[in-house]
Amino acid sequence: MIFKEILIRYGELSTKGRNKNDFIRRLRENIRYSFADILPLKIRAERDRMFIEIENDEKYQVLMKRLPEVFGIQSFSPVAACNKNMDDMKQLATEIMAQYGDEPLTFKVEVRRTDKTFPFDTYMIQRELGGTVLSKYQNISVQVKKPDVELRVEVRYDAIYMMGQIIPGAAGMPVGSNGKSLLMLSGGIDSPVAGYLMMKRGVRLEAIHFYSPPYTSEHSLQKVKDLANELTKFGSKIRLHIIPFTEIQVLIKERVPENMSMTTTRRMMLRIADKVREEVGALAIVTGESLGQVASQTLESLTAINDVTATPILRPLIAADKLDIIHIAERIGTYETSVLPYEDCCTIFTPARPKTKPKLEKVAYYESFTEFDELIERAVRNREMHLLPEKKATADKFADLL
Repeated sequence: MIFKEILIRYGELSTKGRNKNDFIRRLRENIRYSFADILPLKIRAERDRMFIEIENDEKYQVLMKRLPEVFGIQSFSPVAACNKNMDDMKQLATEIMAQYGDEPLTFKVEVRRTDKTFPFDTYMIQRELGGTVLSKYQNISVQVKKPDVELRVEVRYDAIYMMGQIIPGAAGMPVGSNGKSLLMLSGGIDSPVAGYLMMKRGVRLEAIHFYSPPYTSEHSLQKVKDLANELTKFGSKIRLHIIPFTEIQVLIKERVPENMSMTTTRRMMLRIADKVREEVGALAIVTGESLGQVASQTLESLTAINDVTATPILRPLIAADKLDIIHIAERIGTYETSVLPYEDCCTIFTPARPKTKPKLEKVAYYESFTEFDELIERAVRNREMHLLPEKKATADKFADLL
């Protein structure tokens, strides 16, 4: 293996001012979390980029596979090094370009000379290395503007460093750099995507799910755990709050007119979520709602639902098309789990003709005949909590001897 380190470019972090070091520190911590299984990692952070030392091929393969999922990384490149003489530089350039095989491609040589005392200037390095690559590989030609490959050469004080790939990262902000919010995670396609988009903006998540046995099964609960677990790969653990919701949901069905029941159900969910949010110190609630997608997501419905709280409700999908949401879900790996045919509490007791433009005063009127406060407090108090990803139990190799 010729590569010695991976260069990470910050992208958006580079625009930060006095708080820049805090963002960089958070990114470094998230990288260590994401690669806990291959620690220790030697990470060196500089003002405009970060370097991860590659100790062996196994670590290299893991890093290359998972780095594109870590928010805060604009792009990264595997970097090779050689001694500061032209013969070694030519040899390394040909080895790097060898990875592209025999397919026709264009390239150019870009040089950055930190060590200005190096006897070869930029033009001479470009000419020598370019000529060597062209004579070695007949399938490669020079293209100055938008080549297929940029062979980047850095002349540092200790050695020559070269790279031939620029791999796109997840971009965004490091998870945890923009506070914490509570994600309402239903088990459908939309809410995991909403969580992903908020994590991309640096928000650390806790999640809440409403569970209504026996109307919803253990399979539906496991499905939600799997979705929350998928989101942890983007750089942070997630605590999942499971709310027992059967009692409240059955009471709504009995006491509230059918066409208003969906609105009241969402209002009770939001009231519960707001209490959990306050307990865990989250600053906002995140939902996967998209305007007009279903009856409870019209502007009138959202207004009636929002009325129960003054907490900011973040809806990153509010103007997104369903096909765009599905595309993101497929890309981040949540779609196949989301479409598993296990009902959640949002799909049971669904009225045949729900109100799409509920009047707030009417909703409040029908709810006034039932004392929901005590039920809400009990649901919050009796919730289960799971920290994801869950630690795998270590098998006791001496168990059979007891």
